[in-house]
Order: sequence, then structure tokens, then C-alpha cells
Amino acid sequence: MTEDGPEAPGTTALYVYAVCRADGGPVLDGVSGVARDEPLRTLPLGSLTAIVQTVRAAEFTDEAWQERLTDEPELERYARAHHEVVSVVAAQAPTVPLPLATLYTAEDRARLVLGNESARFHTALERIAHHAEWGVKVYAAGSPGEDDGGTARRPGTPGTPEGRGRPAPGAGRAYLERRRTLWARRERRREDSLRVAETVDTQVCRLAKASRRLRPHGPGTADGHRPQVLNATYLVADHRSAELEVVVKDLRERTGAEIELSGPWVPYSFVGEV
Repeated sequence: MTEDGPEAPGTTALYVYAVCRADGGPVLDGVSGVARDEPLRTLPLGSLTAIVQTVRAAEFTDEAWQERLTDEPELERYARAHHEVVSVVAAQAPTVPLPLATLYTAEDRARLVLGNESARFHTALERIAHHAEWGVKVYAAGSPGEDDGGTARRPGTPGTPEGRGRPAPGAGRAYLERRRTLWARRERRREDSLRVAETVDTQVCRLAKASRRLRPHGPGTADGHRPQVLNATYLVADHRSAELEVVVKDLRERTGAEIELSGPWVPYSFVGEV
């Protein structure tokens, strides 16, 4: 998490939120960052500018972060504060966000390390200028209540109390046939869902400058949705955002699929690792 791992009690460190071009510099009024008692400021890096804040080093030791990882509300507070700063800066100029808790022991150290990455920053800024990140999720057809496929056990079938003594003639064969039918129905539904996912991805990619496939969430996730068959993010030019919304709406109507569109976001997924 930290670049230099400052740990000495009573010392300070430099927290870096993001890097943007030096033209003018962003207005940082109204945001406090992760350290409410220290102002946000800019750190010149030649033709670039870093958005930084002085913080207490003891709050960002490895031990402190290990504790914070078990305290979800506190971890969320830091993540939200970091994201708020990045969002304010990105609303004013193309911005490369840095990972949560990127710290340096001193300004000179930050200038050296970030300056060495200037070519990468410029490449990323050129790529994301006037673009935003959009998320698209497609969910599998059907619903959890359909999993039995209408094959709930009936009196006289194997496994029911009534049927244990005298199974009806041909009950075992009928049961196996229902199971095969259910399996075939599920397979068709899965294949149909995957085809829809590919169609959605193809259509959205035609609008996007870049895209990334993420690992789909499985069943039983906190949002209560069915399993995902597509979880992707796209870098879309600002002037095409309305077109994207129209395309997704049309895909919903044509396919009948549950398609979730989210954004626009700061393009975290398309700036590369720094």
C-alpha cells in the first residue's frame, strides 16, 4: 500500500492521490481528503502536478492498515475520502488516480519516483482525456425459483415418504427423464445467456476506446442478483455517453436480458498500474 512504508511515530509522510497535467492546477476547495487537519495541495512535477497531503505516518504503517482492514466502516471512510479527492480533480482535468494509501517519506522522494514515471503518466492522460469509465453487467436468464424446472417431487416418486414402500411403475424412469429435461433446460438457458453477453460486449465495444473483462460474480452475492455472465468495464468518449445509454436500452429490449449500466466513473481501470 505504501511506497516507502513510513513507520516512525511522530513523523509525517506525503500522501499522493493523483497526477494530472500542470496547466493551471485544480481547485481543491471543499474537499478534506484522508487527513482532515491538513490541507490538500499540489506538488509540481515539471509538466505534471501531483495532488498531495501531509499525513501522520503512524496512521499508515503496515500494522495500522492490517487493523483497518478488519474495520469495514473505517476502511470505507478512507476509500471514500480518497475517491472524493480524485473525483474533484478528474472533473476539472484528465487525471491518473493512484492507489489508496500511496505514500512517500518526503517531497523529494515523491518527486523522484513520480518523475521517473512521467512518460507513463503522459501516455495514460492522453488515453483517458475526454473519456469516462462505464460498467456493464449482464445477468443469467431465469430465476432461482425456476431451478426445479417444475420437477418438484410428487407422491409416489423416489425420495418421498409415500413412495418408499411401493414406487409407482416406471417412477424411476420418469424421475430420470425429468432430471435430464431439467439439465437440458439449464444448459440452453446458460448458452442463451452467454450468447447475449457476447452480443452486449460486441455492441458496447464498438462505442468504446478500450474495454476490460472482469471476473463475473457468482450466485448468492450481496446485491441479490442472479449469476453474472458478463462483468465488464469500458472506456467511452464523453460525447458518446448518450449513445451508449441508447444502445444498452435497445439491447435490453431486444434480448430481454437484465443488463446493468453504471457510470460515468473516473477511469481507474484504464490508467495502468503506477
